[in-house]
Amino acid sequence: MSPEPLSPVPANPAQSSPGQAIPSQASATQSSATQSRAGLARTGRHVVVVGGGLAGITAAIALREAGTRVTLLESRPRLGGATCSFTRGGLVVDNGQHVFLGCCTAYRELIARLGMTGSVSLQDRFDVAVLGPHGQARLRRTRLPGPLHMGQALVTYPLLSPAERLRVTRAALAMRFLDPARPDLDAQRLGDWLAAHGQSERARRVLWDLFTVSALNVAGDDANLSLAATVVRTALLGARDAADIGTPGIPLGDLHGKAAARLLHHLGASVRLGAKVTSIEPLASGGFQVRLADRGVSDASPSADIDAVDGVVLAVPPEAAARLLPAGAAAPGPGPERWRELCASPIVNVHVLYDRQVTSLPFAAAVDSPVQWVFDRTGPSGLDAGQYLAVSVSAADDVVDTPAAQLRERFVPALEEIFPAARDARITDFFVTRERRATFRQEPGCGEKRPGATTGLPGLVLAGAWTDTGWPDTMEGAVRSGLSAARELRRETSEPRRGAPAGMQAAEVAGAAS
Repeated sequence: MSPEPLSPVPANPAQSSPGQAIPSQASATQSSATQSRAGLARTGRHVVVVGGGLAGITAAIALREAGTRVTLLESRPRLGGATCSFTRGGLVVDNGQHVFLGCCTAYRELIARLGMTGSVSLQDRFDVAVLGPHGQARLRRTRLPGPLHMGQALVTYPLLSPAERLRVTRAALAMRFLDPARPDLDAQRLGDWLAAHGQSERARRVLWDLFTVSALNVAGDDANLSLAATVVRTALLGARDAADIGTPGIPLGDLHGKAAARLLHHLGASVRLGAKVTSIEPLASGGFQVRLADRGVSDASPSADIDAVDGVVLAVPPEAAARLLPAGAAAPGPGPERWRELCASPIVNVHVLYDRQVTSLPFAAAVDSPVQWVFDRTGPSGLDAGQYLAVSVSAADDVVDTPAAQLRERFVPALEEIFPAARDARITDFFVTRERRATFRQEPGCGEKRPGATTGLPGLVLAGAWTDTGWPDTMEGAVRSGLSAARELRRETSEPRRGAPAGMQAAEVAGAAS
């Protein structure tokens, strides 16, 4: 049996110094690609992946590396899904700030497969400046093993009193023993659990919210306890390097979309952009027909609709998946009517360009401020003079419809409070981007609405960060879902197709087992 494609990287891979790139693994990617192309002749199976976000990209790569013929369909003119870039005045702007952590092993392996490990940076240890109008603090882990590595940061955190710090430490240790898989945790609010464990309003706002709001994209007290426990236990209380923060050094469109297009072409997959799927129809003889609204841009297929495919990965948002799922295809568990209940939660990004440098920090968190997290985007955007700061506001229901002029009145003074040098700088540009459907709303009860990868139709599987990955709606969750979908599809399609000649059946099974 061949190794599982896109397997996670080791739990404690070698890490770089702050601001330096992780060593590239492009040669390993190219070797894997060469082996995978040879596997195409052995299997003969054809799988269509619907959706070119991180989940669909991951599934397509994993299936192609296993020797399956793959066609990826994306309705937009690019790959990358919710992680994308656009140009403005000579700059390349990301639609939103995305980071990853050391514990995001599946996402990091995808970056390695794309040959882009040299284009991201990972801290040598978790280190975050916490700024506010009345002072600042620093959260930095030690080199002790987890969970002791965060002990010093908690017991010396100056924004809380000594008594509050002690209660925070006790609550963190109590959360370490929560099992996120317990059904009752899915129904609970994080704020209620924290209050029951002695966490004051102040402690929840200036410490717990720093991590849970950005990770879950919902107001801290309203977060789903199960997902919050996953974040805290895995990232903050797990391996000592689990919470180390990684950031892209190039635009997201290059890091994900363009790199994925190159790799899929190299692997021999067909990518059709501008191809909107209108229906997926099971065939009486086995397999599926995928119908398209438009021909799209194709590098291989001569027709719009795709007939007699062996499998389909439906890697689209929940409302689109509910619309495309064939009648009677729902598996036991939450069905399409429940998927639609995973309401969206927005993120707003405030972009400010100054005529000079106003901070030397690559990123920082903020408390007692409308600013939540702020990132220096000067280098990745291509700005050659001055400084470009991007403010990321999660759980942004109260500002998602606020006009840019009003947001400027609110956020420019807030940035001047935490970065005094900004008071003497001139703003050369100010604009706002809004991700209205950035994630699903990760509130109590959301877990029971998330389906697994399988459906009621063998050969049709689901992917997307909204599915039941055990992770929040993040890039890591999206990649894990793509891996799960590919793994499940390989298992389901290892059975001979109905209606296929006996010789073909034997050849395909042999190829699947290689």
